[in-house]
Amino acid sequence: MSEDIKRVAVTGAAGFIGSHVVDWLLAEGLEVFASDDLSGGFIENVPDGCHFEELDVRDRDGVERWIQDVRPQVVYHLAADATEGRSQFTPISATERNLVGYMYVLTSSLRAGVEKMVFVSSLSVYGAQTPPFTEDMPRAPVDIYGLAKASSEHATEILAAVHGLRYTMLRPHNVYGPRQCLSDPYRNVVAIFITRALKGEPIYIYGDGEQRRSFSYISDVAPQIARSGLMAETDGQIINVGATEDYSINELVDALEDALDMPIAREFVPDRPQEVKLAWCAHDRARKLFGDEPTTPLDEGLREMVAWVREVGIRPMNYLQELEIDSPDAPVTWTKRLI
Repeated sequence: MSEDIKRVAVTGAAGFIGSHVVDWLLAEGLEVFASDDLSGGFIENVPDGCHFEELDVRDRDGVERWIQDVRPQVVYHLAADATEGRSQFTPISATERNLVGYMYVLTSSLRAGVEKMVFVSSLSVYGAQTPPFTEDMPRAPVDIYGLAKASSEHATEILAAVHGLRYTMLRPHNVYGPRQCLSDPYRNVVAIFITRALKGEPIYIYGDGEQRRSFSYISDVAPQIARSGLMAETDGQIINVGATEDYSINELVDALEDALDMPIAREFVPDRPQEVKLAWCAHDRARKLFGDEPTTPLDEGLREMVAWVREVGIRPMNYLQELEIDSPDAPVTWTKRLI
């Protein structure tokens, strides 16, 4: 860990993962400058002790001013519209928030002499290849969100080669835990399922429920993201971060029944368009670089998240007024606002 790094900036700092990254950086004694537009994050998530500014990464002039004022040594970019499924129906927003906004942050960082960029990407860049996904696989996204993340990764590599910027790119997947948004009906399957179950309502499962994912607990993921910006060993690396063991959605619901100590009614609805059936990652590179691996088993993580949801309370779902593409192929859970 470099003792030369004292001053860092974090975008998306009021969000789920971003706020936990800020927590870790503050605990290490770093001066943290944080920003978020509060569209998907919440001000109460922002840890005490950081310098926070409300800022939309699509505001090119605002981003330029912020980076120039802060002059961080390392930038952690976590601001995103992380909605794989919805991005097929909101492609403009997904591109502006994920690709264009990041280009503003990256360009401003280069102008300000930032030493290192930590770009938080997604396993969605792998698309429908055969898991477990490894970092040397080609980028092959099948949704607009994944395309934006893949393009952002490639742009980082190009500009880093031209301008000498150090970088690390991380691909977390299916992260859950305290501070996850409880009001988003389009993503965060664990949060949606817990909310429905606590309300005594059935959960909706797309397709046959045999989609497989590795559900990763936040306290296992955020420290690796934070550490990567302070390590020379991670320079130029793409790193999968998260849990290795995969579960079907049906198995997730079984585990949730145990965590809640109650039965959960299930209703099956048609598949979401272009949803990848099997998606989980290998983590050999993360183990080699960080010297550890996620240790929170699914049952323990679910119990902790259930306890947190009960503490903070259920929140109403926040649907968009309309999708950018009004299509009969949109999931019925969205069009009929079933969640």
